[in-house]
Amino acid sequence: MLSQEPTIAPLSISPNGRYFVDLNGTPFFWLGDTQWQLFRDFSLEETEFIIKDRADKGFSVIQVMVTGVGDATIPNKDGQIPWLNNDPTTPNETYFSKVDSIVRMARQYGLILALYLCHNTQKKSIQPWNARAYTRWVANRYQAEPHLLWVFVTEVPISEHLPLIRELATGIREGAGNAHLISYHPDPVMPALSSGEIHTESWLAFNMIQTWNYYEGIYGWVTRDYCRTPVKPVVMAEGAYEAGTEYGFPIKPHLIRQQAYWSYLAGGYHSYGHNHNWRVPPDWKSALDAPGARHMKILRDIFTARRWWDLVPDQWIFASQSIEGTTRNTAARSAVGDWIMAYLSHPTTVSINLSKITAGDQVEAFWIDPTTGETISIGHYRNAGMPFFSTPPGWEDALLWLAVK
Repeated sequence: MLSQEPTIAPLSISPNGRYFVDLNGTPFFWLGDTQWQLFRDFSLEETEFIIKDRADKGFSVIQVMVTGVGDATIPNKDGQIPWLNNDPTTPNETYFSKVDSIVRMARQYGLILALYLCHNTQKKSIQPWNARAYTRWVANRYQAEPHLLWVFVTEVPISEHLPLIRELATGIREGAGNAHLISYHPDPVMPALSSGEIHTESWLAFNMIQTWNYYEGIYGWVTRDYCRTPVKPVVMAEGAYEAGTEYGFPIKPHLIRQQAYWSYLAGGYHSYGHNHNWRVPPDWKSALDAPGARHMKILRDIFTARRWWDLVPDQWIFASQSIEGTTRNTAARSAVGDWIMAYLSHPTTVSINLSKITAGDQVEAFWIDPTTGETISIGHYRNAGMPFFSTPPGWEDALLWLAVK
């Protein structure tokens, strides 16, 4: 059943530059899902099934490739291609009428759509001399839809594609002014960030990161963008896909959780993905209920039950050395000093510096299971000393929550 008309959009950036806010100025929790082929490989009925499922699972942003992944001459499920004669300056009205329906559908379910205007595999078709006309046309068509974000994607290095990127951005501004936020998603053969060469571009509202199989670098990459000036939100927009087969090692739910918690506790935001949502095998529907997707809903419930927008990344919370790499532990505290959240990415024992909690003398500690959301009370402590905490037996990973009593 459709929700009432949402009031969350359009999104803007918070006064401190750290997070997104909705129409009412309320902090907006970005939990993304990559559904790249939504406009190409699914019927409208199938699309609604996907959108409803993602809304029910707590995802707030859906990342979609407007022209699909791969050659733009590949027809969608209705036999339509996005551009007539493979020319971006001649959009196919029939193709985009289906896009219209899906855009409206996402709004009715209260979701933000991050629309990627083309894929880098279409680089022979979209060039600096025709990009502006295409993005101006698309932006103008959807300028009245408040729940959209625009994203560009090219290969790295970014410097080789700056003329194209700037033409894409100019077209959006000419077509819809400042109606929507704009970002850029680098497509790497190695981990890549949007910040580097274009962080100070006036149209770039927030940064995006893609890491592919280099998931152990997520915390460092997000931290690097978190520390840049001017301050802009950062989204870890594409990591390793659950059940992906191309990485050289299995992508299991534990790794999916690691990617996400490392992103958020570094001060950024995260987008999940499953291998089937872009390869679209016959059993794609069952993948919507994959363990990693369900764990993302638990993650959202954990963060949104607390003042997540108030968190400050702080690895000095660990009194003993935090292990790095694939077994990194991460932590953050509230800006006003009334709580600490630590993610222990593997079975371990850590010492916590309780003096980081400054808003009260008594601290209550809890374990939270990232796979179920189950909360277990540990006990009470004074906000002094450096007590040790050992993860519960049998848990692959754990959240440690300490708050003023």
